[in-house]
Order: sequence, then structure tokens, then C-alpha cells
Amino acid sequence: MSTFASLPLAAQSPRAASDAAAAASDARSAASDAPRSARRWALPGGLTRAQTVTAAAIVGAALALAGIGLYLSFEHVAVFAHERLGFATLGKARLFTVGVDVGILVLIALDLLMAWLRRPIGWVRFPVWLLTGATLVLNAASAAPTAGAWTTVDYVAAFAHGIVPVLFIAVVEIGKTAIDRVVRQAAPAEGVPLHRWFLSPVPTFTLWRRMKLWAVGSYAAAVERDKELRVYRVMLERQHGSVRKAPSDARLPLTMARYGLSVDEALALPQEAEAREQARLEAEEDTRAAEEKRRAERTAQAEIARLRAAGDVQSARAQVSAATSRAEVEAAAAVAAAERAATADTEAHQSATAARADAERAAAEQAAAEARRRAAEADKAEAEARRDTAEAAATATEAERRAAAADAERAAAEQAAAEARQRAAEADRAEAEARRDTAEAERRVVEAEDELALSSRDRKIRRVARMILAAGGSAENLPLDAVMAAYSVSQTTASEYRTAAAEVLAHGYTPAS
Repeated sequence: MSTFASLPLAAQSPRAASDAAAAASDARSAASDAPRSARRWALPGGLTRAQTVTAAAIVGAALALAGIGLYLSFEHVAVFAHERLGFATLGKARLFTVGVDVGILVLIALDLLMAWLRRPIGWVRFPVWLLTGATLVLNAASAAPTAGAWTTVDYVAAFAHGIVPVLFIAVVEIGKTAIDRVVRQAAPAEGVPLHRWFLSPVPTFTLWRRMKLWAVGSYAAAVERDKELRVYRVMLERQHGSVRKAPSDARLPLTMARYGLSVDEALALPQEAEAREQARLEAEEDTRAAEEKRRAERTAQAEIARLRAAGDVQSARAQVSAATSRAEVEAAAAVAAAERAATADTEAHQSATAARADAERAAAEQAAAEARRRAAEADKAEAEARRDTAEAAATATEAERRAAAADAERAAAEQAAAEARQRAAEADRAEAEARRDTAEAERRVVEAEDELALSSRDRKIRRVARMILAAGGSAENLPLDAVMAAYSVSQTTASEYRTAAAEVLAHGYTPAS
């Protein structure tokens, strides 16, 4: 099967249906580039001096013709209107006549002006023709005989009254056509020839109707379009056997003929539709790309906002951490101060209690020694007394006396020993109180260490440091056996504890810090 390009009318490149409108738009755009004053008043090519004088003479003659016509018809029409048409006075009849004539002149002037401005108003001429026809009727009626039959002279007279208005309207129409042709940039539309109306009226009317419906300004173009359509139909029948058997795209010129499209314009419709579809798809793709770009930008902005928020959180967290560190340092300083105060109080109390206990213990030991000495002396005296009793019975009374004295001294010694034991018990109680105070101080230190959240090893190291301080402040004064016994650890671990405690003391640790 041959393609559409094999058709004679399809061999030419398709012309878009909108080319005519585009050309007209380009013409209007080009015309708008010229200065407004030149576009409105200048004539193409200008006028020579002789042409200007001739045009002025014609305008003057037309005005003279108008004045003559008004003058001739004015009085006749005014009298006819007063006598025959029922106007009460001749003045009112004259006003009626002046109104009709002035109306004709105003409408004619407006029609010519709009034609000169390239904005013609086509229907203005119809009121002009109507008023001119009314003037002709009134002029002819004014010459009609009042009674009797019309004679040839009456007809001639009626015709003579209408000659001048007809001449004036003819001059006006010619002038308007001349102005329209002068100011129009494009060639005037070519109408249907008059002879065609007489030779073929029905087809001519159909062709004229198509020209009006399809906005075809040239008779030749309308004939050419009709010929192309007929030839195209014949070629379709020749190629496919029948128009109905042709593809739908090939039948487009026949289908779209009712809408005023030529063969080329109709054949170009599929390509134009494809171009529009392609443009629509490209527009949709551009829209999707723009939407994806906008979505990506929004995602990027959201990510930037999230990162900024995370930065703010990190900054706030750093500030809180710094504040927490400051609070911990201040709390540690407060705990250290409390430990130092507690240690000082404990050491002072322990020193006083130990001194008092030592003094009381020494006094008790001295009293006990004195009691033992006295008891020994009493025993010695008793022995001597017994010896003396055995040796000398004579001295029995003296011996008994001495024995009683010895008993008294023994009782006194026993009382002194009891008092010494009581003082020793009081010293032990004071020592127990000192140990309790020491344990209380140790408990406060442990609580302070708990507030600092120290590990078990750090606490043991600090306790060893306090043992070093109690031993005189030197790690060498604290035997490893004491550390091993206190924590039930090996010698190596005890040595590590003592070394770490010495380092803690070297960094300024005190029981109160």
C-alpha cells in the first residue's frame, strides 16, 4: 500500500492550520512597530502635490454637492412635512428636515473617519442608506400632484428631486472605498465575480457561503481550495477504491472541510497533535523534574534544620555537662572541706581522749603498783609479825596490833587496787568512745566517697592513705602486713595499694578532700 505522500496534493510539505493567523499576527506586530502617528495618518508612498490638490478639489466638490442637495430639498421637504405630514408649524417642519440632513452628514462623517482610522464600522452605512432613502421619498412626494393622475412630467419631477441625494451617497461610498484602499495595508478581498451569480447562482451561493464561513478573503483562494478538495477526493477513490476504505488520517481533509481547513492544513493535524502531545509530555516531564527538585530542596532544608537542631542539642548537652562538672567539682570541694573538718575534729578528739586515757592508765598503773607494793609490804609485815609472834610471845599484843594495822593497810591497798581497776575501766571506756568517734569519722569519709562515686579500689587506696597519715605520713612507716591484714590481700596487692596511696598523698589528698 502506498503512503499518503504519494498523493499529488500531499507531496507538498504540510502547512499548519494556524499559519494564516500567525502571518496576520506578524503583520500586526510589524505594523505596531511603526510610530503611531505615521501609522494613523501617513499614506503608502505619500501623495504628490498634484494628487493632494486633486484630492482637496474632490472633497470640496463633494461638500458643494452636499450643500446643493440640502438646499434644494430643504424647502420642499419642510413645506411638504408642514402641509402633508401634520407638523403644526413650518418651523417644526424645518427642524425635522434639518435633523434628517444633519443625521445623514454625521453618520457619513463617522463612517469616513473610522475607515480612515482603519477601524471601519460596516453597519453605519445602513442607517445612512435608510435616511437617504427617506429623503428621496420625501423629495419625490413633495413633487407629486395633489389631485388627478400622474403624468410623465410628474414622474420626471419626482426623479429630478432624488438625483442630487443619490449623487451625494454615490460620492460618499466612492470616497469611503478610496480611503479604505489607501489606508489598508493588505490588498482588498476579492469578491465573487458578478457574472458568476448570473451564470451559476446556486453553486456560486454555496461558494460564497463557504468563503464567509471559512473566512476566505479571496475568490481565487476559495476556488483553489474547493478544487484541491475535489481532486483529493478523486485521488482517495483512485487509490483505495472508495473514500470510506481510506484510513481515517487520509479522510481528515474531507472531514475537516466543514471547518474551513484546507487539504494541507487537515493533513498536518496529526503531526500538530503529536507535536502538542510531545510538548505536553515534555511539560509534564519538566513539571515532574521541578517537583523532584523542589522535593530534594525541601529534603535538604529539612536535613539542614535537623543538623542545626542536633548542633543545638550538642551545644546544650555540652553546657549541661559543663554545669554538671562544675557542680561535681563544687560538691567534691564541699566534701573535701567536710572531710578535713571531720578529720581535724576527730584527730583533736582522739588526741585529747588518748592523752586523757594514757594519763588515767598511767595513774591507775601507778596506783596498782603502789597497792602491790603496799600489799607486798603488808605481806612482809605479816610475815615479820608472824615471825615476831613465833619468836616472841611477849610481844603478842604488839603483834596483834601490828597485824590489825597490817589488815587495815591491806584493806586500804585493796581499796586502792579497786579504785585503780575502776580508773582502768574508765580509761577503756574512753578508749572505746575514741574508737567510736574514729569509726564515725571513717563513716563520714565513706559517705563522702560514696557521693564522689569512687570505685572499691579507689576507696581502699584512700583508706591506706589515711593509714599512712596515721602512721606518720610516710608510706615506709606503714608495714605491708598491716595492709594485708586490713584487706586480706596478697603482698603484691598490698604493695600496689600502698604505692597508689602514696601517689594520692603526693597529689595533695587529705582525709577531708
